[in-house]
Amino acid sequence: MSFANTHTEKAPRSNISPASERRTSPTTEGPEILARTRVHIRDIEVGGKGFVVIAGPCAIESAPQIREAASLVSAHGAHILRGGAFKARTSPYTFQGLGLDGVRLMRDAADAQGMPMITEVLSERDIEGMVEFVDAFQVGSRNMDNTSLLKELGQTNKPVLLKRGFAATIKEWLLAAEYIIVGGNNQVVLCERGIRTFSNETRFTLDLAGAVLARQQTHLPVIVDPSHATGNPALIPALAAATMAAGLDGLMVEVHPDPTVALSDADQALSPELYRGMMEQLHLLASVMGRPLS
Repeated sequence: MSFANTHTEKAPRSNISPASERRTSPTTEGPEILARTRVHIRDIEVGGKGFVVIAGPCAIESAPQIREAASLVSAHGAHILRGGAFKARTSPYTFQGLGLDGVRLMRDAADAQGMPMITEVLSERDIEGMVEFVDAFQVGSRNMDNTSLLKELGQTNKPVLLKRGFAATIKEWLLAAEYIIVGGNNQVVLCERGIRTFSNETRFTLDLAGAVLARQQTHLPVIVDPSHATGNPALIPALAAATMAAGLDGLMVEVHPDPTVALSDADQALSPELYRGMMEQLHLLASVMGRPLS
């Protein structure tokens, strides 16, 4: 089944040939990269010279909450609104999201700010209901190995942000992206969100070196999610600056208007004050590095 938007032409494939014509993956074993893929989430380009910030709450909780969050992140320079409508939670007894109703609420909030929006899809059966509302699909860490979902997303012309599995190697992550690409959709952004190690001082371990390596080994843009990687808002501004300094393509962070009442991942969300400070720091660094942030 194809869910292509009839108003948008499907992006041509980049640096790949049909799977039937090759035995090795161009992402992991192919020739020298001749051109980088630039992913367009509506009018926002990821993978070009600029640095892209994706921000918003972990979960869409209500219409007032997502509207306030969209206004907050937009006012201080975020380019794309994020938020979860379908939540993959460790416990089945915690808040699971508002589902498609949440997607609609987020669409309205994003439109009010003139922003594109991205939200996570958990199952291939949800794509058809979501595709008319979202500007990009997110595949979470738990679904990186869900090849059925990846194949279906390859049949859409919506950009896909693919998070690295928390126990995945770089090669496994890049090959997961291939499942989307060989379906005809090369609009894929890779997102490093931390891996599981022996350390328990942070939620996961941010593999910034792995993110840089992934960007060297593929033509795809690579961004970082320090919110899930650390689970500690106090660490996020420094890691956001490190992400930009490392030459990566962007950042995804969780921001809540009032983290103390958040229904999901309350401990790791940036407060409005921390978010504003982080963005001020990124603007200063962007001016030094000559990387547009707006």
